[in-house]
Amino acid sequence: MIEKIPFGATGHDSSRTIFGAAALGAMRQERADETLAKLDLYGVNHIDVAASYGDAELRLAPFLATRRNDFFLATKTGLRTKDRAKDQIKASLERMQVEQIDLIQMHNLVKPDEWDVAMGPGGALEGLIEAKEEGLVRFLGVTGHGTYAPAMHQKSLEAYPFDSILVPYNFTMMGNPVYAQDFEVLYATCQERNVAMQTIKSIAQRRWRDDDADKHFSWYRPIRDPEALKRAVDFVLARPGLFLNTSSDASLFDTTMTAASAPVEAPDADVLAADVEVQGLEPLFIRDVSDDVRLEQ
Repeated sequence: MIEKIPFGATGHDSSRTIFGAAALGAMRQERADETLAKLDLYGVNHIDVAASYGDAELRLAPFLATRRNDFFLATKTGLRTKDRAKDQIKASLERMQVEQIDLIQMHNLVKPDEWDVAMGPGGALEGLIEAKEEGLVRFLGVTGHGTYAPAMHQKSLEAYPFDSILVPYNFTMMGNPVYAQDFEVLYATCQERNVAMQTIKSIAQRRWRDDDADKHFSWYRPIRDPEALKRAVDFVLARPGLFLNTSSDASLFDTTMTAASAPVEAPDADVLAADVEVQGLEPLFIRDVSDDVRLEQ
């Protein structure tokens, strides 16, 4: 079973591996139901979704109809103004057929101009706070992709006491000294303030190339070798306090959950460096080159 630890200061003990419900976005309902039924097998009690993840919120509704109280439920809004963000929260409640969301997150808030709008007068943060005051949500968070995410989250935490953040974290990303430094500053802040720290892209191999023949189940190519994947998972979970959000590639759900359920052993740096060579691992995000999620794809 996957270890559970406090999710920041929320009072909830969450499984350290959080189910990334983006995997449900393009699924038929029957397959979504089968996938969600497996969460109990691994002790997963935290689901993370977003309004922009296709039909994922709709696919969750039948499951949540009888299991709502068993899971910490998080979703996201990418809208940056108060009224639009609040309206999207209400739409998410309707789509999932629930009365309350545990965590609402401002989605990928890393661009300075968008940050100024969302965090300023009439911005999305005001809508989130209002939704919390009305009991529609319980906690507020912020997420981000790209190399600027840690520094922007640090800025967000200085402006408002968010309950959680979410950033990319894997061996190749931490090989960038600037990113690693920003991450360490953010990590220290989250530890000090008891802010839940979620991570994404743990099992990312690299971006897709034009000559890749594999089927695309996520916007990036994931690690498929089970041993290398286990080391990638352990790289995250060996660090105290971090949560790992699973990939949108549902074909790797069981492999990832099995790896996360097994005893965690911090991988040797030389072994991870060998994985970079053998598996062809590359950072998904390179500052000012490929900081967007999909770039030209």
